[in-house]
Order: sequence, then C-alpha cells, then structure tokens
Amino acid sequence: MTETLREPYGAVLARLGGAQKGAARGAPAYSRFVNRRIGRYLAAAAYKLGLTPNAVTGVSALFTFSGIALLVALPPSWGQGAAITLLLVLGYAWDSADGQVARLTGLGSPAGEWLDHVVDAIKVVTLPLALAVGLVVHDVVDLVWLVVPLVSVVVSSVLFFAMILTDQLRRAHGVRSVAPTEGRFPWLRSVLVLPTDYGVLCWTFLLLGAPHVFLWVYATITACTAAFLVLALVKWFREVRAL
Repeated sequence: MTETLREPYGAVLARLGGAQKGAARGAPAYSRFVNRRIGRYLAAAAYKLGLTPNAVTGVSALFTFSGIALLVALPPSWGQGAAITLLLVLGYAWDSADGQVARLTGLGSPAGEWLDHVVDAIKVVTLPLALAVGLVVHDVVDLVWLVVPLVSVVVSSVLFFAMILTDQLRRAHGVRSVAPTEGRFPWLRSVLVLPTDYGVLCWTFLLLGAPHVFLWVYATITACTAAFLVLALVKWFREVRAL
C-alpha cells in the first residue's frame, strides 16, 4: 500500500498504457477512443487511492444510478439534462476504469467480471425505464412517445446479452474478439457504429431541456441500434454455429 502511494501518478499512467486489453472488434468510436482514455486517468487515480476493482465498479454504479434516479426525481430541464449527462458520462468512464485497475493490480477475478456485467445489465434496462417513468410522472409529452424508451429496453437488453454471450462463447473456443488492424481504414467500423455507442447516448441527455428534440434524437439512436442488432444477431449466429 505504501509503495502504491509513493509511485508517481505519471508512472502509474505509463504502466496502464502497457496494461490495456485489445479493443473489441465492434467497439464504437467513443467507447474505444474517448471513454477508455478517460477511464485510464480515473484508473490511475483509483490505483493511487488503493481502490480495488470491485470498489471502482461500485463508484461507477453510484454515478450511473444517481443519474438514472434524476430522470424520475426531476422534471425535464436544461439543468437536469446537464446533471444527468455528467453523472452518466462519469459512470461510464469509471466502468472502463475497473478493468484497467484489475489488470494493473492483478486482482481481476471471475467474481469481479460477473459484478461488472450485472451492473451493466441493470443499467441498460433501468435507464430507458426511468426515462419512461419520468415522462409519465412529469407529463411533458404525449404518451405515444413512451414507445421509444420501451423499444429501447428490449433492444439494449437483447444486444447486451447477445454481445456478452457471443464473446464468452468465442473465448471458450479460443477465438479472440479484437479490433481489426488491417485495411485502409481500420477505424471506420468504430465510426459507423457510433449511433449504437452507450457513450453517445449519455451525451444526448443534454437535450432534455427540449423534450421533443431529445426524443427525436433518442428515437433515431434506438432505430439505428435496432437495425444494428438485427444485422449483428445474424452475423453472431453464423459465427457461433461455425465454432
């Protein structure tokens, strides 16, 4: 513990740079290039404070679910949207930090990975549900708009489960899920799937002060994610069948 406190922050950051896992093949640009970098700075701070990976997961959950709670507790406004965005963005960054702390400290475990995935599974369901409840409680839009967050619940839940299950099955058969590095534009896929990026969704809550504008953007993201899900399910099924 004393050695951890004495190690300079910059040195911890440098070590984290060499402790990064390969990016997932389908990782969207914000998650891959922005959120992971922010998470690296938070992971270095967490390491200096002596936080365990599970404690970092807890910090992530605290920020995320505080933001989700505000969707129900307060009526839509620009201030509410800014607060929710900040909490969700920080929660997502801390979510990236827990795995980096685990790799840096060697304290990663199946239990830690399980906890991380369970928190994420709760998050992807409760976020759109809280949005739907908030819209009803504060009576700011027509009830027909509830279709959007309700569809989002199904799409995000199925996508998360299918993605995690596919990755686990690949691992079980010795297939690594890493980003492609060949080709002229190896980053192009990450940019094309930006509408499915949870990090991008977090930033859209800045628009809550204009509920109808926000819901049109949210509906567009949900539609793009649903289209991606259909294509991904077909692709993943073929991959799993070939294992």
